Amino acid sequence: MIIRDLGLVDYQSICEEMRVFTANRDQSTDDELWLLEHTPVFTQGLNGNDEHILNAREIPVIKTDRGGQVTYHGPGQLIAYVLFDLKRQHIGVREMVSRMENSVISLLAELGIESQSRSDAPGVYVNERKIASLGLRVKRGACYHGLSLNVDMDLIPFSYINPCGYQGLEVIDLKSLGYEMSMEMAKKRFLTAFEGQMKQ
Repeated sequence: MIIRDLGLVDYQSICEEMRVFTANRDQSTDDELWLLEHTPVFTQGLNGNDEHILNAREIPVIKTDRGGQVTYHGPGQLIAYVLFDLKRQHIGVREMVSRMENSVISLLAELGIESQSRSDAPGVYVNERKIASLGLRVKRGACYHGLSLNVDMDLIPFSYINPCGYQGLEVIDLKSLGYEMSMEMAKKRFLTAFEGQMKQ
């Protein structure tokens, strides 16, 4: 697995890079994990309903090709994009989603935070409050897009939408749970947890 730390980047250009990478990969292409942050943006999944965008204000809304409804990305949120050949790994998309969720659950457990995934709504929750979101796209047996983990960010834009299509869903970050963590440390901790899940 090749790990790329891309820093703070805009959403549209990275999406295009993921699509090109996936379209051009073959059986010998290494899997990649891209770690980054996005400039402020609302992203609307393939089946997204505009009614879930209550008031975008000045934040751009971009239609994208992942699953799921609308979510918000911004600085202070760790994005992990998984560009993996699922066929070669002998795992399905649901298993990949579980491994990503379990990576976050494991990371939070190390901090003493109890969290859960939900079968009806992908992501990771702490007492019914969402701290991580997930959305994947699969083409020719390979996946791209991934997850977002809220570390230390402005959470107000989540109130401009129904996050992931759920009215009144509360969104939290590590800071609001009382944990100060740098983005560098969040990336290291996530990478360790994710590598542990992918070895299973």
